[in-house]
Amino acid sequence: MTNIDKQRRKLMVAGGAVGVAGLAGCISSPSDGGGDGGDDGGDNGDGNSTDGGDDDGSNAGSDVSVGMVYATGGLGDNSFNDMAHSGIQRAEQELGVSYQNVEPSSPSDVENLQRQFAQSGNNDLICCIGFVQTSGLVSNAQQFPDQNFMLVDSVAEKENGDLLQNVSNYVFKEHQGSFQVGHLAGLLTQQDFSAANSATKSGETVVGFVGGEEVPLIKKFEAGYKAGVAHASEDIEVRTAYAGAFNDPVAGKEAAVSMYEDGADIVYHAAGGTGTGVFEAADQKGLFAIGVDSDQSKAKGTAQFSNVILASMVKHVNEAVFTATENVVNGNFKGGSVNNLGLETDGVEAVYGADLGSKIPDDVKSKVDESRQAIIDGDIEVPTTVDK
Repeated sequence: MTNIDKQRRKLMVAGGAVGVAGLAGCISSPSDGGGDGGDDGGDNGDGNSTDGGDDDGSNAGSDVSVGMVYATGGLGDNSFNDMAHSGIQRAEQELGVSYQNVEPSSPSDVENLQRQFAQSGNNDLICCIGFVQTSGLVSNAQQFPDQNFMLVDSVAEKENGDLLQNVSNYVFKEHQGSFQVGHLAGLLTQQDFSAANSATKSGETVVGFVGGEEVPLIKKFEAGYKAGVAHASEDIEVRTAYAGAFNDPVAGKEAAVSMYEDGADIVYHAAGGTGTGVFEAADQKGLFAIGVDSDQSKAKGTAQFSNVILASMVKHVNEAVFTATENVVNGNFKGGSVNNLGLETDGVEAVYGADLGSKIPDDVKSKVDESRQAIIDGDIEVPTTVDK
């Protein structure tokens, strides 16, 4: 925040518990890093604020402190939350900031977690990760007008539609990246394609989509994916299922197994930690899957399934977190703004799997490249909603 009392904040940091004392069990340090974070930087093992800066003086040791409120599903999802975590880890390493993580047990927790960070007076920026944060943030941002916030996956507005001037909003064109991996799936399901121990089903042209919660944001993934598949061929069938949660791998596996047994050979998930079950199903059935949010063929908790991951629709939440933090460090916080990140800014992208990417035919990759450029040029308009 621009007028924070730095000396007061420094005195309070050791007791980061002053502002978050009531959050026992919510303050966390992931035991299993993921996304692009892996083992780089991060928490100090007890969930309290990291101190920023390296002992060898390799960065400036900024006195900026950041509070991280993650989405439901939590750290260790090898996907959305872990990508956000990798962004603040990078800020710690490169900018010398300190940070503290909190994870809501349910959506009803987020408003209180945000508020306690703000009440502590310790944080120059509070990062609110996920659309579930929106309503709580609208209330808290108005209650704490001198506190800087950033929001991922939604826009914080007053009732009259005005943007809140102490919130920097980051939204993504998930439908565009999902079109790309849908196009890839549609092209490959029509071929006799094999790699590692998996193969498409000869004579079958069926693919699948597994979502976490059936909410408008995840429907954007579904809409883009289906449009990409149809761009390859309108004759391809797309099976869809929602697991009802972002942290239920068992439900994810059940949904994917059902699709694979019903003819699908490639399944794309937009389901956070639930998606691990999709990879397990693909591995069990000798078929293929597509990851989301991070490069899941490399993420610590899902790299074991790199033999079935064709690609991932990477959503650079890490860059959003890092950029917002860097702006605060530089005294250039951009409140009251909406940053809409798509293919043209590399906010989203299709990233081929570490093991299988080299096995995908060049002509397929060329067609995916062509559709990417067509989207950027405006020649392909990707839908954001699913036709009934």
